[in-house]
Amino acid sequence: MRILTFTTLYPNTIHPSHGIFVENRLRHLVREESVTARVVAPVPWFPFRSKVFGRYGELAQVPEEEERFGVRILHPRYPLIPKLGMSTAPFLMYQVLAPMIGRCIRSGYDFDLLDAHYFYPDGVAAVMIGKRFSKPVVITARGTDINLIPEHAVPRRLIRWAAKEASGLIAVCQALKDRMTMLGMDPSKTWVLRNGVDLDTFQPKERGPVRSRLGLTGKVLLSVGHLIPRKRNDLVLRALPHIPDAVLLIVGDGPCERELKALADSLGVQERVRFLGRIPQAELPWIYSVADALILASDREGWPNVLLEAMACGTPVVATSVWGVPEVVASDAAGVLVDDPSPEAIAGAARRLLSGPVDRGKTRAYAEAFSWDDTTQGQLSLFERVMAERSSK
Repeated sequence: MRILTFTTLYPNTIHPSHGIFVENRLRHLVREESVTARVVAPVPWFPFRSKVFGRYGELAQVPEEEERFGVRILHPRYPLIPKLGMSTAPFLMYQVLAPMIGRCIRSGYDFDLLDAHYFYPDGVAAVMIGKRFSKPVVITARGTDINLIPEHAVPRRLIRWAAKEASGLIAVCQALKDRMTMLGMDPSKTWVLRNGVDLDTFQPKERGPVRSRLGLTGKVLLSVGHLIPRKRNDLVLRALPHIPDAVLLIVGDGPCERELKALADSLGVQERVRFLGRIPQAELPWIYSVADALILASDREGWPNVLLEAMACGTPVVATSVWGVPEVVASDAAGVLVDDPSPEAIAGAARRLLSGPVDRGKTRAYAEAFSWDDTTQGQLSLFERVMAERSSK
């Protein structure tokens, strides 16, 4: 089986959360002897590579081609028109990528199936490409592409069209499938294939050395993710005055960083907050292990990887009960769900974890049920079914 994975979520240095999930799904899939893969990960064209241009400067530094875990990854450039990008992106992407994919086929990689991640614009462009080259398309929905982007009229129509034309759909949690059904997508061709956790990378580490290096004593709380509004790190900071014996580590960067630092100052907790910035994936297990609890206060999440990563390192979590989160935090060993997104409720849940004895071994054992094996087999089953249905027509 030859797969062409299509997604703007690569490289994962730019899209660290979703990109890592896409990469892990693919990495485990290509371990199967019957599967070969190539990735097309388009990047918006931007002329300047300097960091002063923020995300676009970083995207300009992405290589035209790279290889990871033996898979060739192509990064073609496509135009992205300011202010009009939301409506035009799928069409501009298609115009640039269709000729390139045609050359890919003629050069010898005539793939069997197009595996698209993120519904908009990726999934829409993928269906256009699939129609041009008579290839079946499977689209994976990941969260914001279903619970936020369809609020805009043009993307909503295109998303519905792509879902109707695709041969198969994947949701990373049941809550997302329910939302897709509400949008008019066919539940009979939507499979729930949750993301897993890399249990080899994320495992408990010795806590003492990192605590000493960071000068940590007492209880340690942790927040990991983009510093953007929907992560609601402000709620975590506002909870901190109600947890007077705890230090908060914040891992990640983003547009809200300055605002959050100012908030910490205004709350008088700046001495108990450490902004650690972006940390490489390989170093995260040490940070997860040093924490007594991870807090995720997002207002929407599909299937948040940070929860399983923390649990795999033996660290329980406090998380707001939104979208797919209850499907991840489904046991006392995993942590505590918060129904009331208020600083007081978050603080209460954190104090509950911090005050009682936590069996980190049980937390790790809970995470071990979320390996990638079942998801990989589910993908193979879906792809084989799609191809069989295609060949029978």
